[in-house]
Amino acid sequence: MELTMKKILLIGDSIRMGYDKYVKLAFEGEAEVYYPDENCRFAAFVTRNLHEWKKRLALDDVDLVHWNVGLWDDLVLLDGECLTPLPIYCYYIERICRLIKLFFPKAKVIFATSTPIQEKLFMTCKRFNKDTERYNEEAVAIVKRHGFEINDLYSAMVDMPTEYYSDLTHPYTAGGAKLLTEQVVSVIEKALDIKGKQLNYEEFFEKKSNVLGI
Repeated sequence: MELTMKKILLIGDSIRMGYDKYVKLAFEGEAEVYYPDENCRFAAFVTRNLHEWKKRLALDDVDLVHWNVGLWDDLVLLDGECLTPLPIYCYYIERICRLIKLFFPKAKVIFATSTPIQEKLFMTCKRFNKDTERYNEEAVAIVKRHGFEINDLYSAMVDMPTEYYSDLTHPYTAGGAKLLTEQVVSVIEKALDIKGKQLNYEEFFEKKSNVLGI
């Protein structure tokens, strides 16, 4: 009898886009890893598009959903206010939790906290780690009430060397990709009782290319 591989769905912003392909490689032969081909952006965008991504990726149900949202939401725009005020962010986190349960009722669910940034480098629109910490704290409280697990990527990255960043926000470097990917892989391994492969991240970054942006 042929064993069916586990199915994993990764949802998240450009931080997720820095580790998704490596998570897929790490679990090659052990699990099928799916993710949208676009940046999942902010909480309202995830709320609106979760069912679209499910349809586009041809997913009935999955064994695990690993998701994050927040860095777009706590971005301070030129009027001095965050894109998504904290109470509205919490409203959308609650809705996303319910939608995940609706669309993927058999899945284990892991919420990843938003990662710290180099706040002193922001010039126009800004991000502040104190805001990210507040948004993380509120989101964690909500997702825990739904029985979801937490992957604290913020803590994993908070003491990360500056050279692991490729710009203001992203760890698109060999060191940064290794740190975040291995953190994500480790929580998925425990949740699904599977084992990921070790990867050589230096090979992926032989040709350096910084991805700039906010």
